[in-house]
Amino acid sequence: MIDTHVHLWDGPLDWMTDEMTALQRPFGLDELRPDLAAHGIDGVVLVQAHSSVEETRRFLAVADADGLVAGVVGWVDLVAPDVAAVLAELGESPHLVGIRHQVHDEPDPAWLLRREVLRGLAAVRDAGLAYDLLIRPRELPAALELAHRLPELRLVIDHAAKPPVATGELEPWCTLMAPFAGLEHVSCKVSGLVTEADWELWEPDDLVPYVSRLAEWFGAERLLFGSDWPVCLLAASYDEVVAACEHALGDHALGDLTPLARTAARVYRLPCAPSSQSQT
Repeated sequence: MIDTHVHLWDGPLDWMTDEMTALQRPFGLDELRPDLAAHGIDGVVLVQAHSSVEETRRFLAVADADGLVAGVVGWVDLVAPDVAAVLAELGESPHLVGIRHQVHDEPDPAWLLRREVLRGLAAVRDAGLAYDLLIRPRELPAALELAHRLPELRLVIDHAAKPPVATGELEPWCTLMAPFAGLEHVSCKVSGLVTEADWELWEPDDLVPYVSRLAEWFGAERLLFGSDWPVCLLAASYDEVVAACEHALGDHALGDLTPLARTAARVYRLPCAPSSQSQT
């Protein structure tokens, strides 16, 4: 079992709003270990939370020292002239498995298709890494075009592109997501949905319409599980996130999350597949 979306930080980050005071403190792996153990999760992927190569280096150092970390999705400046060299340096660690950028914070909804960004993404592809898409429905058309332009770049849609769970609406998210169903190099994380719901009033059934469609489009072979800890704590405990995910996937025979762990090992090319770690 593996959780593909865990963050660590030492204090407040620039994207944290006043309503996120619960996140404005340090979070480390030791705080998370009991929750992971309770659910039989024996590996995590650390995901960037700050646009910083230094953060990526710190995560790689944590991964080198702690067997709990199966991989790191870090950050590089995709438009920098030396992006390939930076990727090569970071890639000296076997734990670097992907790159991510807060695309949904860019003013340009077509940022992914800028010439200099495409050049950087091609470097990510050439380095053998995956690219996590942190986007909202606004950026889905550009993400789809990117998927067609770079078919050899493994893409992972984080948080299912943040559908409007709080309102219960499906459109335009549904129409914009559906075309990815036919693109085998694109996977999707069942993650971050509780914080797209009403933080105080959400129920597991609120996630079902969205997760059911993800299961239809991507299947077990292209879905990954991620808790989005500690961001999820704004709306739910770790236990509640896992239970909600299992509930939403239950009708698709994916409720135990094991198939999603195998997908994570394949998509991120993890140095050690979680299924082998848990055998006795």
